[in-house]
Amino acid sequence: MSKRAVTRALVSVYDKTGLIELATGLHANGVEIVSTGSTAKAIAEAGIPVTAVENVTGFPEILDGRVKTLHPKIHGGLLADRNKPSHVAALEEHAIAPIDLLVCNLYPFEDTVARGASFDDIVEKIDIGGPAMVRSAAKNFSTCAVVTSIEQYDLVEGAVADGGFTREERLVLAADAFSRIAEYDAAIEEWMADRADEALGVDPEDEDLTPLRYGENSHQKAFLDSSRSLFEDSTTLAEAEPLGGKAMSYNNYVDADAALRAAFDHPEPCVAIIKHNNPCGIAIASEDADIADAYTKAHATDPVSAFGGVIAANRPVSLDMAQRVSEVFTEVIVAPGYEDGALDALKAKKNLRILEISGAPRTDSTLDGREIWGGVLYQEPDRYQAPGDDPANWELVCGEPASAATLADLAFAWRAVRAPRSNAILLAKDGAAVGVGMGQVNRVDACRLAVERANTLGGEGEERARGAVAASDAFFPFADGPEQLIDAGVSAIVQPGGSIRDKEVIEACKSAGITMYMTGTRHFAH
Repeated sequence: MSKRAVTRALVSVYDKTGLIELATGLHANGVEIVSTGSTAKAIAEAGIPVTAVENVTGFPEILDGRVKTLHPKIHGGLLADRNKPSHVAALEEHAIAPIDLLVCNLYPFEDTVARGASFDDIVEKIDIGGPAMVRSAAKNFSTCAVVTSIEQYDLVEGAVADGGFTREERLVLAADAFSRIAEYDAAIEEWMADRADEALGVDPEDEDLTPLRYGENSHQKAFLDSSRSLFEDSTTLAEAEPLGGKAMSYNNYVDADAALRAAFDHPEPCVAIIKHNNPCGIAIASEDADIADAYTKAHATDPVSAFGGVIAANRPVSLDMAQRVSEVFTEVIVAPGYEDGALDALKAKKNLRILEISGAPRTDSTLDGREIWGGVLYQEPDRYQAPGDDPANWELVCGEPASAATLADLAFAWRAVRAPRSNAILLAKDGAAVGVGMGQVNRVDACRLAVERANTLGGEGEERARGAVAASDAFFPFADGPEQLIDAGVSAIVQPGGSIRDKEVIEACKSAGITMYMTGTRHFAH
């Protein structure tokens, strides 16, 4: 195995145990030593030639030593991959000397916390330049070796005397370096989070209250209160087990809750994809089908908006589904389990948040709450418990009775239309949403948007609205909404009814030969 010789080393250490022996060995093997602050001073006092960092950068240490190595002359030397001619040319153009070896141990943050130092002293022990240099050298392991532990000094001396480090040795050292940085950052995060809790008056012993990174926007503080269960005798979303990926944010939880509610509204295997608290995809599959079928149909609803979405399934995620999800950038996936191989496939996407719950959303009298200025509003959750939610109780107000297949799509659409924000219109075909108009201030715009999305988000020139069924979360106040749907080729409509102009709406559908059912039940979602 070929070795890369060490001709120039950057040494910057807080703990100077073994430093002089290391520097002596480097100098004896012809290595130029560049060093910082007190490290350079200790090496020089031992009579070993050393170049101070400020003589390399042409800039003095400032801000009480907070800034000394954050400079292109340093990071350019650490990061330049000399296997790339363009990098070598850049070094020559800017007169930057490459660095073959970084020896760096960090400020003793953990020890400073452990000995009960003051807040200001602990803050000053948060190393900035050290981790930055270590990350640079570790990333560039192809041509630079990085050492972060005194226990590795013997390896350094042996390698330098024997012609340098092999690529494999540099890779192992880089892995160790990233591990050290991860431990260091985790210790800082834990301490800082505890201090933030104290500043906000949060009891760190309150296991039900968990601080989040921020709220809907970065300037808003946010917390998760897991004391109020949304699920019966099972793992709640608030208590869902994280199986991989980054920590959940406020918006992640809001969208995951909406996705779970949407998916579990259906008795069949169902997948919902939520973006900004609205469904950009929802579909069901037959009981004997792979849940991947429901995901594929849900994704096809709006493939553009599904990018960066939150996915919920009401069945365990199969390997097939996991592999398909892995092909698209997704923020969160939550499900009641993961089949063999599925979790490994999902974990390959390192930033994908993977949650596991058990059970299903409660349908009893547990109350949903929303704070307003000066009080809190409570209501029963909107579930499909009203008499009008059963298709057997629907009133056929015009057109021919729907076929079994059409009635199944109407039933699916009626369940699915609760998920989008009001005013909502959902078009469906073959157990999948094909167009959703949501959050509009009038229903005709919701109809127009649902048709537009159905016909522009499918294949080129595909009119997915034609032959689809439509569901409206509340009554049509005028005939103009149904007329939008009729003109687009919708074959059947289900809606609550109850408008003073129901007769006009019915007449418009009757004239067009459209089947329409009324449920007598509304499902606004504000």
